[in-house]
Amino acid sequence: MRMRARSGLLASYALVVLVLVTLNFFLPRALPGRPIETLSDPRSQTYVGDATTRTALQRYYGLDRPLLEQYGRYMADLSAGDLGTSIRRHAPVARVLGERIGWTLLLVGTAVALGTALGMIAGVRSGWRRGRRSDRRLLALLLAFDNLPSYFLASAFAYVFAVRLGWFPLYGARTPFSESYAPARAIADVAHHLALPAAVLALQLVTFQYLVMRASMVGELGSDHLLLGRAKGMSEHVLKYRYAARNALLPAVTVATLHIPLALTAAIFVETVFAYPGIGRLLFESVGDRDYPLMQGCFLVLSLLVVSANLLADLLYRRLDPRTAA
Repeated sequence: MRMRARSGLLASYALVVLVLVTLNFFLPRALPGRPIETLSDPRSQTYVGDATTRTALQRYYGLDRPLLEQYGRYMADLSAGDLGTSIRRHAPVARVLGERIGWTLLLVGTAVALGTALGMIAGVRSGWRRGRRSDRRLLALLLAFDNLPSYFLASAFAYVFAVRLGWFPLYGARTPFSESYAPARAIADVAHHLALPAAVLALQLVTFQYLVMRASMVGELGSDHLLLGRAKGMSEHVLKYRYAARNALLPAVTVATLHIPLALTAAIFVETVFAYPGIGRLLFESVGDRDYPLMQGCFLVLSLLVVSANLLADLLYRRLDPRTAA
């Protein structure tokens, strides 16, 4: 029964991937404007003055063919692992994505870890002191941050901490020509550039984790094992962390995996504001250029990461709570 349920889950996710791949092809072409139009615009960075060259480029990228024929060719190339060639960058999409995906994974991984840790710690503290002044203040503060859009929060952090105070770099993932730095200095340089975008992204994730952990802690306050522990004279620290917090972890662990799709979505805005060289910024640039192959590659990678994170959350929750596996 359990194997059948798991097979059904994997089949449903495979169908989701097929739908996403199809949308990945058609949605960019539903946008106004065409790649060749940017090539014929003198104000464009990709301007090509010769009409014959533009026609040859259109034929090379298959844009002169019927839409369904383009779709069939796209699926055939994708099944062979070929993501195409970027129209603007004149480079294989797979290579361009390979240069950027590491930065996005570093940013998202750091933000999820930081947001999860802060949310859990704040939720444990707030839930244990439910209804007190510190609980109400922390709840109001995190809800206020949660209602701020990612791009606004990123712009505010950039202005305050980078422009006004000068504590952190304003853009980029590392200092130019830092390849010659010693390993320790290079790591510190990357961490210095990562701090602001990761903090902004983590603040977008803290509140949900905090609310879930706080609710779980509140549910543990009147439990029998805590009453028994108090009767035995156990310290508040032991009761809070060894008993209440440990039992409240199940939903919080699931939320941590669900944060990955949210972080990937928010990373598009954060990377754009901080000019961080990840896939989110690359997607933003490719949309402006109507670079279909690069757009499709970015959408595909982000979609697969989101689907994989959701699948991981499902499998993890079934593992932690066997009642959901039936």
